[in-house]
Amino acid sequence: MKPIQVISVMSELGAGTRGASLGMQALWVACLNKQSSFLKDHTILHVTPSNELLLAKSDTPYAKQIEGINTIFNKTAKAIKDTVEKNQFPLLISGDHSVAGGTIKGIKEAHPNKKLGVVWIDAHGDLHTPYTTPSGNVHGMPLSTALKMNNHESQINDLDQKTMDLWDQLCGDEARLQPEDLILFGVRDTEIPEDELIERLGIKNYSVEEVRRRTAKQCVLEALKQLKDCDIIYISFDVDSMDSSISMGTGTPVLNGFSQVEIEKIIHFLLQDERIACFEMVEINPTLDNKGNKMAEVSFDILEFVLNSLKK
Repeated sequence: MKPIQVISVMSELGAGTRGASLGMQALWVACLNKQSSFLKDHTILHVTPSNELLLAKSDTPYAKQIEGINTIFNKTAKAIKDTVEKNQFPLLISGDHSVAGGTIKGIKEAHPNKKLGVVWIDAHGDLHTPYTTPSGNVHGMPLSTALKMNNHESQINDLDQKTMDLWDQLCGDEARLQPEDLILFGVRDTEIPEDELIERLGIKNYSVEEVRRRTAKQCVLEALKQLKDCDIIYISFDVDSMDSSISMGTGTPVLNGFSQVEIEKIIHFLLQDERIACFEMVEINPTLDNKGNKMAEVSFDILEFVLNSLKK
């Protein structure tokens, strides 16, 4: 196994609520309380966020803070590319889920000739675009940046030229991901434009109910079979994929989600595949936690599970 490089990207520019930039600090507290050796065993590469931009009102209402998010995309991509070039495995702990678009950009820049598969474990589809978003929050758009999708078929917003130009910059010159190489797990809170896009593109979503009925192992093995033509696979884990009964410590909690054990089973079977090239955890927000630091504590347990699985 390659050495693991932990990368922290505490940007919350894409979120609709404040506090996702504190996710790493919340994990730090959970680590200390558990008396884990994580902080001694791993150096952390910190990507400098630009959260001070939140002090100024964004002038792109259908893609809020998109200029700063472009910068975060580039910083994150560079950190991943540098990590891969050192023959290390990038494991990201990020703020809001918009960062994942930059992660995918970085993976493709590090592996330009390899076909990428993505497993997206999340309560949300994150397939909006500035043309379809009801909120303007870019953490609902990272997969569309990777797919280079505008979804004009479901358009509800009229964009100004600045937003269109900055959106094109986020998406890049060509798609970094193909629809058939994207697998969703646990998505259960979507809007009509996302539903229409998922149906049109034939994107597979393993619901919580299906995973419980068919078992995590069977669903993961089937998903990996669909990704058989991919050279590398990236796992993106949003903590809101777990049930909101665990805690409210994430920006957009949703009922009827996975348990911690179910998440660990999904991740366990995914990590058996040698093509896994990157793992990311996002959206821990301790300011919203109604049970102390519970979301970070559960997430830290999962983080240690991932690290131990990778090392084995």
